[in-house]
Amino acid sequence: MNLDIKLHKGDLPDEINFSDKIAIDCEFTGLNIDRDRLCLIQISNGKNDAHIVQLDKDTYNAPNLKSVLNDKDINKLFHFARADLLFIKKYLKVDVKNVDCTKIMSKIARSYSDKHGLKDLIKEFIGIDVSKQLQSSDFGGDLTDKQLKYCAQDVVYLHKIYECLKNILVREKRIDLYEKTIKFINLRVELDSASFKEDIWSH
Repeated sequence: MNLDIKLHKGDLPDEINFSDKIAIDCEFTGLNIDRDRLCLIQISNGKNDAHIVQLDKDTYNAPNLKSVLNDKDINKLFHFARADLLFIKKYLKVDVKNVDCTKIMSKIARSYSDKHGLKDLIKEFIGIDVSKQLQSSDFGGDLTDKQLKYCAQDVVYLHKIYECLKNILVREKRIDLYEKTIKFINLRVELDSASFKEDIWSH
C-alpha cells in the first residue's frame, strides 16, 4: 500500500480540509501522564493518507489542530481513546467530542476473542500482519521514515476496522450497548485525570 504521509511541525496548515469522519492516534514519550508528554498526533481521512503533527513541546500552540479536535461535527475514530484523550486534555486543553473507540467496540463486539489490540484488528479485518516493533521507540525527537510509516499505520486502517466492528455490533444487537458505553469516555478521562485509575464500580 502506498501511503500519503505528511509531517507538519507544530500545527496543521491552514489549507487542510478533513472529512466528517477522521481517524486519530497519538504518540507519547511514555504512558505516565504525570511524567511523560504528548509528542505526535496523526490524522487520516481514511484514504491511505496520514497527517502527522509534531507538537511544539514548549508551547503546544496548535490552533488549527485544536479547532479540528473541538469540531463536534467531525466524528473522531480512536483506538484506545482513553489514553489519547487524557494526553490531549492535559497538553492541548481540549475535551474531544464525537468520539468512537475501536478498542471498546472490539471488546463488546468480538466476544469470541480476548485480543483487542490494533495489531489484532488489522490482521483480522484488513488481512495484514503489521509490525509493532517501533511502538516503544523515541517519538520525542527527529523522526525516521520508518517511524513515520509506523505512525501512519496506526490511523489509515481505522475507518475500515470501525465499519467491520459496527457491522458485528448491529448484527449481534449490541450497538445500543456500545453507544451508551462510549458516552462515558470523557467522564472516564476526567476520572483518570483526577487519579481515579481503578474500577470505580468494583466492591
